[in-house]
Amino acid sequence: MKANRMEAFSDGVLAIIITIMVLEFKVPEGHDWYALIELGPKILSYIFSFVYVGIYWNNHHHLLHMVRTMNGRLMWLNLLLLFWLSLVPFTTAWMGESHFAATPTALYGIILLLAALSYWLLQRAIINQHSGDSSFVLSMGKDWKGKLSPLLYLIAALTAYASPWISGFFFVLVAMIWFLPDKRIEHALRGRGR
Repeated sequence: MKANRMEAFSDGVLAIIITIMVLEFKVPEGHDWYALIELGPKILSYIFSFVYVGIYWNNHHHLLHMVRTMNGRLMWLNLLLLFWLSLVPFTTAWMGESHFAATPTALYGIILLLAALSYWLLQRAIINQHSGDSSFVLSMGKDWKGKLSPLLYLIAALTAYASPWISGFFFVLVAMIWFLPDKRIEHALRGRGR
């Protein structure tokens, strides 16, 4: 089985996640700019989450191009990733509604931490498919983003109780790290002639 079926399913789930997030917005009761300003925390939490889901969509697309053959393990690991990402709309809404209160912000960081760990597991399983290709495995082995991101999410979750601004800094930092697709994957795919 090819990975394109799993990729299409994942694309659909990610599109639904974004749709659910935007449907959380209710039309303000007022008819002036101040009414929109009151939605500021919800808009900010939506922007965070939209960027994160977009980053996952972009990097997931690149990652699945590395799959040689599909198997049950990859499908379950992909579903685990989608499970954690499917909780992003809930935590996004709670964080925005609460104006970035400590517990919703911490939970947001925990969900992102678990999504990052799931992505890393999926990536490792795909790399294991290439265990016989030492140059490929070496090019993929230096995964500083995948190792640093869970640590930064954990720090963001823990610092939510000190200040949501500190947590926000770490959320933005991880997004900046991942904004561009993983160059290792592009390099490895070029080396394979794909």
